[in-house]
Amino acid sequence: MSAATTAILYAPGTNCHEETGAALAAAGGKSDLVLLHDLMQGSTDLARYQAAVIPGGFSYGDHLGAGRIFATLLVARLRDQLVEFLAAGKPLLGICNGFQVLADAGILPGRAPGHRSMALLENQSARFEDRQVRLSVASGKSLWTKGLEGQILRMPTAHGEGRPLFCPGVQSVSSDPSMPAEGARVVLRYADEEGRPTMRHPDNPNGAPDAVAGIMDESGLVLGLMPHPERASLSAHYSQDGLKLFRNLTCWLACEA
Repeated sequence: MSAATTAILYAPGTNCHEETGAALAAAGGKSDLVLLHDLMQGSTDLARYQAAVIPGGFSYGDHLGAGRIFATLLVARLRDQLVEFLAAGKPLLGICNGFQVLADAGILPGRAPGHRSMALLENQSARFEDRQVRLSVASGKSLWTKGLEGQILRMPTAHGEGRPLFCPGVQSVSSDPSMPAEGARVVLRYADEEGRPTMRHPDNPNGAPDAVAGIMDESGLVLGLMPHPERASLSAHYSQDGLKLFRNLTCWLACEA
């Protein structure tokens, strides 16, 4: 196996795994599709991989809540592997449903598997939001957004539950969308035509407080975002801004190899 192989974690209902693999390939990276079932059965192990992505979709049909079953299995059946993976300083990305999984599992924002401190609630519009959005990149050390600080990225979003709610003590929501989310390391915010963080629909598709579109953990290695960078990574797409995140991962892995 290559010294830099990314695991794309798959569960029944995941449907963005092929696009994610294509984006990683376009960025010069290598990936394997890794079934959650195989991890639980012991036929493979997260330790074999140097990075991991939980892609978008509707894992387990979003029964009991978006990403809930996937997250429960990660914590209940794979906690040791997960803790070891995080402790080894390996990058982890959660896209849309993958972000929901990371939040429900307690991996974001507090890096505490089994101790959830945020949720991603139903969109304020009470409907599935499938549209193009702009994202302003905040300052902060993250391998995923290195060199992108201050830029506006364009990529699509497609979700019904993407409005973040942080537990008391983790976030104090400010009425000023330019203010950071207290306790959560916000790295991406929904932006208007002027590039300013916004609460206005449809630029902010789910009503996210503080315009939060993506957060990272304290190390900057774990990132969760609701928009889909893999759908903005190929020449056929309206934007290739999402490819920048995957290229950052590929460069980071090459340096670590």
